[in-house]
Amino acid sequence: MTTTRDDGRTAGEGGGDGDGCDNCGHGNGGSGRDRPRPLRIVLADDERMVRTALRAILGAEDDMEVVGEAATGAEAVPLIRQLRPDIVLMDVRMPEIDGIRATEQVLAGMTEPPRIIVVTTFENDAYVYDALRAGASGFLLKRSGAEDLVQAVRLVARSDSLLFPAAVRGLAARHAGERASQDAVRTLRARLSERERAVLRQMTAGLTNAEIAERLGVGPATVKTHVAGVLAKLGVRDRTQAVIAAYECGFVRPG
Repeated sequence: MTTTRDDGRTAGEGGGDGDGCDNCGHGNGGSGRDRPRPLRIVLADDERMVRTALRAILGAEDDMEVVGEAATGAEAVPLIRQLRPDIVLMDVRMPEIDGIRATEQVLAGMTEPPRIIVVTTFENDAYVYDALRAGASGFLLKRSGAEDLVQAVRLVARSDSLLFPAAVRGLAARHAGERASQDAVRTLRARLSERERAVLRQMTAGLTNAEIAERLGVGPATVKTHVAGVLAKLGVRDRTQAVIAAYECGFVRPG
């Protein structure tokens, strides 16, 4: 993980709708007493040098604070439950308990779990797809630069679009096809209204709420309501799991 920084980087990923993090108010700007609290982040990686690099990059941001580190999945789970961070950067391969099992345990054991970004060496690794299916909100490559890392954390906290949508679609296309069935498609269609199905299709393309609103000719608040309805009816916690569900049942086909 490089610590090189681009002094001219933007505050977040382009194309966002600027709503900020629904739960924390991040991304809304402000200064002094009006500034929202920093995003609280836990790092879980068995390589000390990786944790050190991540801490240096994220700790340099005014809106981020690294509050804890763990070297194994077994250490990470109780630490996350204790510290209750907003974001966890979780290595997908760790001793004792890997990132997939740790993600499952964290999400199953907390009423308001953090958003988890799994960190990996290879984006097409089946482990990454399993981590997304387990509930991770996205993934990040270890070779990513500082700008990509910071933007990824902010984007996942904001939760208004997919992190690296093309890569998520590629993973789903490679690994989800065997689970697709006509019955599953019919079940998904029956759960969602016509407008919710249209919104889900745009979500799978990686569009933000603002972009979906423009595409469908409705207001951003209406899209936000439909997104919440999609997540609730599919029984998933964020857009990434909604997209995985759409591919796995065959509602969205690769290509």
